[in-house]
Amino acid sequence: MVRLTILATAIGLASFNVYADSQVADSVAPEATNEVVSKKAVEAEEFIVTAAHPLAVEAGYDVLKSGGSAADALVVVQTVLGLVEPQSSGLGGGGFLVYWDAKEKKLTSFDGRETAPLAARPELFQDENGKPLKFFDAVVGGRSVGTPGTVKLLETMHQKYGDKPWSELMQPGIVLANKGFEVSPRMAASIANDQERLARYPDTKEYFFTQDGEPLPEGHLLVNKAYAQTLEALAKGGSEPFYSGQIAKDIVAKVTSVEDNPGVLAMEDFATYKILERDVVCSAYHQYDVCGMGPPSSGALTVGQILGISSHFDLAKLGADNPTSWQIIGDASRLAFADRGRYMADTDFVPMPEGLLDSEYLKQRASLIEEGKALTEVSAGEPPWSIKMAMADDESIELPSTTHIVIVDGEGNIISMTSTIENGFGSRVMSNGFLLNNELTDFSFAAHKDGYPIANRVEPGKRPRSSMAPTIVMKEGEPYMAVGSPGGSRIIGYVTKTLIAHIDWGMPIQQAIEMPNMLNRFGAYDIEAGTDAEKFKAPLEEMGFKVNVRDLNSGLHGVVFSDGKMIGGADSRREGIVLGD
Repeated sequence: MVRLTILATAIGLASFNVYADSQVADSVAPEATNEVVSKKAVEAEEFIVTAAHPLAVEAGYDVLKSGGSAADALVVVQTVLGLVEPQSSGLGGGGFLVYWDAKEKKLTSFDGRETAPLAARPELFQDENGKPLKFFDAVVGGRSVGTPGTVKLLETMHQKYGDKPWSELMQPGIVLANKGFEVSPRMAASIANDQERLARYPDTKEYFFTQDGEPLPEGHLLVNKAYAQTLEALAKGGSEPFYSGQIAKDIVAKVTSVEDNPGVLAMEDFATYKILERDVVCSAYHQYDVCGMGPPSSGALTVGQILGISSHFDLAKLGADNPTSWQIIGDASRLAFADRGRYMADTDFVPMPEGLLDSEYLKQRASLIEEGKALTEVSAGEPPWSIKMAMADDESIELPSTTHIVIVDGEGNIISMTSTIENGFGSRVMSNGFLLNNELTDFSFAAHKDGYPIANRVEPGKRPRSSMAPTIVMKEGEPYMAVGSPGGSRIIGYVTKTLIAHIDWGMPIQQAIEMPNMLNRFGAYDIEAGTDAEKFKAPLEEMGFKVNVRDLNSGLHGVVFSDGKMIGGADSRREGIVLGD
């Protein structure tokens, strides 16, 4: 077993009030890297697991070591993450999962995204005058809470692909919650930088603060008996207590009784919640097929568009140190994000062009890019439709607090899963030992613009659009790479950067993950502060870009399959590690 040094990080969430249609909040990176500790790739031959916290990875490693499947390990990894990394994911959230079934030679995906309550209306995040609420006025409280999907997703995966008893897989989380765990540097910094919102509700404050009212410090032994009791209920009853029993009743009561910002979640929302198995979305890139999650995630489509547009330029020849490479990638990303904002949403509710990854369409989009000169204007294109519908550009905000897991078991089954409670600490509302999501604020706060509907508007039972991009790359019909990241809408850029760095520029997986982050979504080019990427600031500005140097704290985890081995990498910007045999 290989154990790696833990990264210490801090959250630097600016205090701001913005309206949803300003896109200002989306430009703020909530988590700032405070220390980067160099990590090395881990090689394995039998199995491998990488995730955002050492305790979760070690628990998953033990399951795989004892012969458990990837699905078994996932249950343990996610239930432990929900305890030790509560700011990012947990039982009160949801996720997207891409799965390679080694026996069936089949790639599929599972949608465990939260749903809007059946009582939700398009004006959910608008004031009495029909204007969008300020972002945190919508986030904090019960209003933003959607029906959680994580528990049902874990159960679905276990029922389909698990080997070990479900109740056994709850035990690591139960033991850890009862005996306590040390608050990590990243968690301590997260609490300290969000203490005003975390102190808003008594039970949340009681959990995340000392008896003296101070934010929990690094190294504090944190016990969570309520979380242990929740896992014990799941161990005995599966998902039933969570979706039709006391846990569901407690969540509904908590959400609807928040005095300053109640929500409309109801028992019917839990009773009708389903995990949806969906076809993967794949895009060709050189000799690879880059496959991931389709709508309601925009991840695979937008990553695919960026790669497809960029493929019309010789990035390999231009090289990683050439500003023109980054100009091409940045403009390709802007074009893809324009389409994302106009067209991508939950396709169970709204139509979407079927030609977003059409090769001729992407060639036409690529023709808009001129090497060495930034695009001055970017707008959504006109991809092929089966049934065309006029849509307005999206006005949603998506902040980066998420987690990514990659697991490969001894049979060769692969899980690439991104899960989240959306904003750091979600809605800041706790129930039964875990935080509830604020996923509904991933919807557009406005329902219409200039007389046209917005695809990602709030509707009853709808799943909000996401940027989560759990990815499995295929080569000649076999898995070649699995990768993903947290980071809100920056996830797309983080994953794309890693793919290009590895595929075009030949970087090993760890080096590709560690490569400085540079991305452009809405016009301004973001460059990772304190890295070699700062040398690109002046050249990109000369090309016509506005450039921001800022913390870009990805949490990439990836595995490459090469010559009968698995090579795993974990992002040095966070606390994650890789373990395997």
